Amino acid sequence: MHLIRSSSLTGTVPYAYAATTETPSRPVYFAGACPLDADGATVAIGDVAGQARQCLANLRTAMRDADVTLQDVIYTRVLVATTSRDDLVSAWNVVAEAFGDHDVPSTLTGVTVLGYPDQLVELEAVAALPS
Repeated sequence: MHLIRSSSLTGTVPYAYAATTETPSRPVYFAGACPLDADGATVAIGDVAGQARQCLANLRTAMRDADVTLQDVIYTRVLVATTSRDDLVSAWNVVAEAFGDHDVPSTLTGVTVLGYPDQLVELEAVAALPS
């Protein structure tokens, strides 16, 4: 296994942004993209759509460092700290718009709490590349 770290994202998180393994197709597993800025602060406090956009921006940065694009993604999981279906839909609409016609299998889940202060959204992804 090879861990991929991003010098373009905050170094305050306690994990690598992606990992790869060698198989017939090379999977790339991304840690949950959080709505953090370069200093590790939560952005768009109280704004589900704004946090989803920041999660996507951070995911794309981690993907760029791993030589992956959204078109290589084979699965996503969207986590939203809410009991409101409207909040789930708000986060999902942002993610779905970013992926466009590449509508990969996804899970959208409401959760009780996420890891960072004021965090409402987290986005996980798995990508596959030819070996």
